[in-house]
Order: sequence, then structure tokens, then C-alpha cells
Amino acid sequence: MADSSSASPRAVVPAHEDRPVYVVGGGPGGLAAAYALRARGVRAVVLEKSDRVGASWRRHYDRLHLHTTRRLSALPGLPMPRSFGRWVSRDNVVRYLEKYAEHHQLEIVTGVEVSRIDPAPDGTGWLLHATGGRELTGSAVVVATGYNHTPRVPDWPGRDAFTGELLHAGEYRDAKPYAGRDVLVVGTGNTGAEIAVDLAEGGASRVRLSVRTAPHILRRSTAGWATQYTGVLVRRLPVGLVDRLARPVARLSVPDLSAYGLPRPGTGLYSRVKDGSIPVQDVGLIDAVRKGRVEVVAAVEGFEGGKVVLADDSRIEPDAVIAATGYVRALEGLVGHLGVLDARGRPVVHGARTPGTAPGLYFTGFTNPISGMLRELAIDAQKIAKAVARQAERTRAAG
Repeated sequence: MADSSSASPRAVVPAHEDRPVYVVGGGPGGLAAAYALRARGVRAVVLEKSDRVGASWRRHYDRLHLHTTRRLSALPGLPMPRSFGRWVSRDNVVRYLEKYAEHHQLEIVTGVEVSRIDPAPDGTGWLLHATGGRELTGSAVVVATGYNHTPRVPDWPGRDAFTGELLHAGEYRDAKPYAGRDVLVVGTGNTGAEIAVDLAEGGASRVRLSVRTAPHILRRSTAGWATQYTGVLVRRLPVGLVDRLARPVARLSVPDLSAYGLPRPGTGLYSRVKDGSIPVQDVGLIDAVRKGRVEVVAAVEGFEGGKVVLADDSRIEPDAVIAATGYVRALEGLVGHLGVLDARGRPVVHGARTPGTAPGLYFTGFTNPISGMLRELAIDAQKIAKAVARQAERTRAAG
């Protein structure tokens, strides 16, 4: 893995440009963007706050495998090895990212966290304020700090006085510490669903899954056809049409779990995706719920000492609560002052588009597409690189 502040011998600095493009974040989105820029002759420098690339992937729970296929999860310029299998494990994703940085000899500076991005004083490019008082000036910036940036735990009433164990899902690794214990998992995204199954299979004495809004549940693959393939095919169709098409498919492929506390959602699948809620890919949840190994309970409303208060006014007393309650992008301090975020803190544009008020500022990895995050990161990287190179050519022609 390239892990140095020195320029890579393969880096190409165009004669018309002495400022690199800075890529903030050394995850898959940042690495893909850096490679795509380099492939177009643009020097790209990745700034990563941790000491290694793929930091967020290293923190995921041990059981994790991609829900997208190996072939549609590779980044530009390097296929994933066939030995990784169809559904790539977390450890192999990390290995792939390390190999990707090394193979392409990407220019990566680790241990540098960017805290704020401002327009450069001379009116061209961007000024990055970073660790140790550094001030770095780039011709353009690609923000790729990640969808799962900062863990979010709701400020439940009584949370701080809870006498049991409370942790965010980002701290969960495996079921061993919970063998023989009563555990409540809060949240029915893919992370909550998988952790609940992992706990049930790993020896927890009781596993309950707290549900506020019933999720759409899909088979990861049916008769060899990966659900991701369907996501790719329908992603540009009208939302209402996809919602209508998805209903009969769900009824045929997924049993009705209403009797177990998981009714079919009243809102359409793609409508929920557009609102930021990705369907749960079944990797054992359906079976665990039907066999009673995972019990579905109401949403958490608060805590009373060692008890958890649920929305149906019942109280339970688990030994541990694992909050699979998501993450926030945490972009406000970095770029919030530039007027480039919406009311929910998400970039107003992504990919090759830049905000009208902030030309040369790009964002990648802040959507959660139905067609697969890694696939879209790879596509965005190529589009961003093309846009940056085109702008560089215009600047050179004008000069």
C-alpha cells in the first residue's frame, strides 16, 4: 500500500497546473477517484485521517459480506480476485483496497485530517485546513469521507442512566462477548438485521430486534439472480413504476412475517430507497424470525434504570443494547459554511456535478443507491475525473 507523503513516480503533473487535486478520504470512493484522475494525467493526492486506507471497512463487524456481487463491486482499473467468491467478505474488501492503492501507486498521505475547506485566497482552487496547522491549496477537491462517518445514537430519555451495556453497532465485532446473554438490537437496516442473526447463531440466550418502521426485505439472490442485477436494471425507471413491480415480486419471494411483528411495508420499495432507506438483504433474518431465534419488538422510546421502555409501553430488561441506528455524514464543519449541503446535511450534488456556488468541489459516496454503493462509486470516479480533466483543458486553453 502506498503510505507516504512523497509523490508517486507515476504521478503526472500537467504543465499548466502546479496544484494537485486533493481527495479527502482513503476509502473506496477516494481511492477510485484518485486512480481515475491519475489515469487522465491529473495529479491526485489522497488525504486520509487514519494510518491506513479503508479505515471504516476495518471497523465493521466480522460477519460482514458485501450484498453486491464481486464483479459489480470492483473499482476502476483492478478486478476483484475470483478467489474472493461471489459475496466478498469484509477482510477481503480491506485486502482489495490495500492492493488497489499499491497496484496503482496512488499518492496517499495518512494521518492527515482535513477540518475545513475554503476557497483559495487568490480566487482559484481550494484551501484545505488540516492536521498540525497545515494549509494545502488544490486546484479541485473531491470529498469522499464516507457514508458511514460518525456513529449516531439517539438521545433517548434516560439513556445516560441505563445500567446495562449500551453500544453502537460500529463497536460490535462478533457474538462471543454476548454468549448466554439477553441482547436487544435496535434498528432494522442491514446492519441491525445481520447483527441480530449473528447473535442468535453465536449463542446469545435471547435476541430481540426493535423495529420502528418495518423494512422491505429482499432475498440477496434468487435462483442465481442477484438482487443487485435488478437494482441496476430499474434504477432509472420511474419510482412509482418500480414500487408497483416490486410488490408482487416480494410476495412471491419473501414470506409474510406479519404474525412475527414484521408486516409488509405500506410504502413502496423504491420510494423508501429514494428517501434513504435501503431494503434489508436477507442473510438469515427471515429464518431466524420464523423460528423464534430473533424476536421482533416495538421501537425504543427511552430507558428507566436498567429497563428499556418500548413504544407499546412495555418494558424489557436486556443485558446489552446494540444501537444499529446508523451514521451521520458529519460534513457541516468541513463544508457547511459553503452552502453545499441540504437540510439533512447531505451534499446537494454528487459525482461529476459541482455546486454552482462552489465550482471544483466534488462529492462521492454520499448516496446509498439501489444498484450498489461500490458500483456507483466506480462510475462516479470516472465521471469526476473526466470533468476535472475537461476543466483543466479549458483553463490551459484560456491561459
